[in-house]
Amino acid sequence: MITLAQCPVNLRHLSVTDDRQGNTGLSQEDTHLLLPADAAWLALERPDNPLTITVMMRVDGLTPHRLEQFLRDYWLSWDRLRFYPERRTTGWWWRRDEVFSLRHHLSVVGEPFSKLQLEEWVSARMNEPQPDYRPRWKFWLAPRAEGGAALVLRIHHCYGDGLSLMEVFQRLCPPSPQQAPVLYGARENAAFLRWSRHTGAWLRRLLEEALEPPESDRLADPARWSLQRLGKLVERFAGRGYRAVNEIGQFLGEPEDSESGLSRSLLGRRHCCWSKPLAEGRLREVAHSAGVTINDLLLQSVTAALREHVHRSGLNAEDIVMHAAMPMDVRNRLPDGIGPASGALGNCFGTVFVPLPVDGVSALEQLYRVKHETRKFKRSWQPVISWAMAGAAVMLPDRWRQSLADLLCRKASVVVSNMPGARQARYLAGCRITEQVCWVPQAGNIGLGVSFVSYAGHICLGVVADEAVLDDPGAFLDVCISNLRRTG
Repeated sequence: MITLAQCPVNLRHLSVTDDRQGNTGLSQEDTHLLLPADAAWLALERPDNPLTITVMMRVDGLTPHRLEQFLRDYWLSWDRLRFYPERRTTGWWWRRDEVFSLRHHLSVVGEPFSKLQLEEWVSARMNEPQPDYRPRWKFWLAPRAEGGAALVLRIHHCYGDGLSLMEVFQRLCPPSPQQAPVLYGARENAAFLRWSRHTGAWLRRLLEEALEPPESDRLADPARWSLQRLGKLVERFAGRGYRAVNEIGQFLGEPEDSESGLSRSLLGRRHCCWSKPLAEGRLREVAHSAGVTINDLLLQSVTAALREHVHRSGLNAEDIVMHAAMPMDVRNRLPDGIGPASGALGNCFGTVFVPLPVDGVSALEQLYRVKHETRKFKRSWQPVISWAMAGAAVMLPDRWRQSLADLLCRKASVVVSNMPGARQARYLAGCRITEQVCWVPQAGNIGLGVSFVSYAGHICLGVVADEAVLDDPGAFLDVCISNLRRTG
């Protein structure tokens, strides 16, 4: 195994030269405006519910020295990670940390941890406040944890969504211990300028396409062409407008969730747990034989756990309405340049509210009802509508913005996220990553989150819950796992 210092010269990267002075060689500007989709996660969070993503990886043999060198050489090549968000009268801005020091963002814990102790320790990290005068991310390394060294990252959602973070790690973690990262890093000063330029160009292109006559009509009578063209434009925009209004109506008109233990006011104290890796191939076989997807199987397992939770709470599941707030990637639905660039940090997803059939009496009934509900969103505009509404909420007054957030968050009792990772094992600083798990934030008054992360042929389930809504997330996770095993 080679060390980072022995790695060959990379073909393309952005270097970090002076850690303490914050001189990255990447940008001459100290402040940049956040994109609306990134600023939304700052504008919508609450003191009792910070919107942060937590990732844990098991990395065989990772030492503090190797990790620190890895972060200096590679992780910090993303310019955004040297900045922290700052609220101004004109909105949220990225401000460079002029006294940046890696020691503020990396802690090493030397004592050994059992599985239960590690869960408690990770939960405590989730509940730590993040200083608002430094970049809002931090790594912790527990090299003596049971099951292998545990590397934990907690990062605010404004830096990027789960997919962009996964892409960052895939760029930095090659599939061989003898291979160094080749293409990585991103400048921050170009993000807003790039977004505004592409957005303006897209809008101009739409207008030009609407007004430009076809080649065959350019020599025809201009008055006649204008009337025909005008009629076609009106017809086209009327059709699209009707569909947009219909989609927005369905999105906002989704019924609110029933009052239950999951709708209690949050306490701001979270606990997390995670499963052992499950064989993805076996789940894929079961899904294929049933004519569903792995995502349907995972959603059905959450539905079964919620049904049992409802029964234990003394409620009648047949009278309960519950939804899962599910993030859906919209990068492929947007014109080029409006979403984050490839390899860049950023948020580009919308949330849909999937009805969960907790009244279903059998796993098979729940599974096919889940399948029916998820298929409706494949061609729906609702993910893009949700993405646009989150960005637009940044420009609303605080009172209106909070009202919109409360309206949407009352339509879900749980956040469910499915993140695809690398299909083959990866190496961080030359050390093999054996396991990955993630815990997603929950906006508003939602206090329960379930995430599925696939990596190297396995899937890990992670559950995080506020004490007010679920005092034992481990029991909830056990029901999910046992239901998956019964299904398989």
